[in-house]
Amino acid sequence: MDRLPTLAAELVRLKVDVIVTAGGQATRAAKQATSTIPIVMTQDPDPVSSGFVASLARPAGNITGLSTLAPELSGKRLELLGEVVPKFSRVAIVGTSTQPGHAQTVKELELAAKKFKVQTQPLDVLKISDIEIAFRAASSGRADGVLTLTSAILRSQRAHLASLAVKNRMAAIYNDIQFVEAGGLIFYGVSSLDLDRRAASFVDKILKGAKPGDLPIEQPAKFELVVNLKAAKPIGLTIPPNVLARADRVIR
Repeated sequence: MDRLPTLAAELVRLKVDVIVTAGGQATRAAKQATSTIPIVMTQDPDPVSSGFVASLARPAGNITGLSTLAPELSGKRLELLGEVVPKFSRVAIVGTSTQPGHAQTVKELELAAKKFKVQTQPLDVLKISDIEIAFRAASSGRADGVLTLTSAILRSQRAHLASLAVKNRMAAIYNDIQFVEAGGLIFYGVSSLDLDRRAASFVDKILKGAKPGDLPIEQPAKFELVVNLKAAKPIGLTIPPNVLARADRVIR
């Protein structure tokens, strides 16, 4: 991720017509590199709080695109963990505090946790070695489940993260489908594939003369639930039939 500013500057020197970014850190690097070349975001958690746009309805600058901002997701993820974990009362929230949108997501989760009478244990991962430290803290803190937030570090170590959850016999719900495909238990969230496809329409409009600042930021329209039964078995967890029935995909 530390290469992003250099790569963004290179694109500006090449005088590209549009820059497409995936994630807050990429958008931040592009924004710092140019205020004139149009930037289309595909997966930014909270572009207003991150300072990328003035508002969702009127971005105003050279940035537009799609946001993963969906406050109701926090409550639904906690609700899902509560459905699969007996006597669910404490959740470890694993994320990276320097990630754009992190603070807002944690705030939403804490509000949702109060509603479900669940205690939260925020754990910050700023480097790869922090991942095992976080799981030890979650285990010693008697967390009943783990919930991950958007983090480039966590995503790069998704297979390791999934194996640690199994090793510690913890049910985990992830923010990215790639975690479940790497052996994780449950994914519930925004369909990144749908956002990527929809981003093409923004590029098309801009190449035809539209100004990014005049194109409203669009929010998620498609959500997915994926359950990995292969991960449930080693931790001795039985996924309720009603959860499996709602799943868009079940890995057996």
